[in-house]
Amino acid sequence: MTTMPLRRSLSAMLLLAGISAVFGCSNPSGLDSIQVSPSSQSLIIGQTAQLTATGTFGNANHPSTQNVTNSVTWSSSTPSVATVGSTGLVIAVGAGTTVITASATAFNGPINSSATISVAVSGNGSTSTGGGGISGTEPLLSINIVPGGTTVSNKGMTGQYLAFGTYSTPPYVRDLTNQVTWISLAPEVASIESGGASGQVGGLATAMGYTGTSPIYAEASNPDGTIVLSNAQSFTCKDSGTNVCEQAVAHPQFATITVFHAGSNTTTWSITAPSGTGTPNLIHCGPGATGGSVCTGTYETGSTVTLTASPTGTGFGGWSSGDGAPGIGCTPAPTPNPPYPATCTVTLTGDTSVGAIFY
Repeated sequence: MTTMPLRRSLSAMLLLAGISAVFGCSNPSGLDSIQVSPSSQSLIIGQTAQLTATGTFGNANHPSTQNVTNSVTWSSSTPSVATVGSTGLVIAVGAGTTVITASATAFNGPINSSATISVAVSGNGSTSTGGGGISGTEPLLSINIVPGGTTVSNKGMTGQYLAFGTYSTPPYVRDLTNQVTWISLAPEVASIESGGASGQVGGLATAMGYTGTSPIYAEASNPDGTIVLSNAQSFTCKDSGTNVCEQAVAHPQFATITVFHAGSNTTTWSITAPSGTGTPNLIHCGPGATGGSVCTGTYETGSTVTLTASPTGTGFGGWSSGDGAPGIGCTPAPTPNPPYPATCTVTLTGDTSVGAIFY
């Protein structure tokens, strides 16, 4: 009479053991660690590299691994050397060494793994480069600019352009946005920045206030001196309501002011003037060499330019035009005797020269 209950108990125990075997022992208990590979790599500026993060799951008795490259958080210790995206793609942007780290939250807390990336300017390990020059020994075949065109309606609005170089060996396409020299053929419509100076982003075009269209180019030189010019794209400033581009003039006239130094002080003087849009020190002369120093600035005809001299006081002999007469061309005219005013305001009706005398 006791055989049947005993058999039922044994069957239940076997069933529970089977369930435990299926769901209990083989199921990973969580992420334990990650490993980035390759652990080190050498690149040339403009090249890319794909890093992979492998995660280890489970416990010491039943570990398992899987690719977690797209699940971890990627970071670069020195982004000016190389950047890294969310998929582990590294882009070499400057000479030096950086550490690329993959981070995640594991079963027992935060974990990470790193790779060291060394970046050189060229294949021979050089770490210097010039503006608009393309590193490495392999020639750049062509440059392509995207997007195809940008249209804005207000002065000061911007558009970002990217430049991609084509090569004959992998990686076949490389981002050259901060390595090329950017050119706007109608600077009165759009200015455009070349990268590299104080972290400045290349390819950023700004509407200068005139209705019209400017062709945009990117240019670079190969190590052998050959010049590669991109396809042309466009930047357009177009009237579309209030606060529009200020002038319906595509190509205004320009005048150049030439600023020079005279006198015996050749070491501690300076002459400065802002640009037509107010950017400081478009003109910045000084200190000069014996015999005088010269610099120029170009403005739209009719612009008013204010030059500022330093130092003033007993060491300043006033302003002069090309004939050496103090104050000619300046408004208001300086007093005939010291102390002379520190500023000289000139309205450009044509090309003009103004000097400052420092003793």
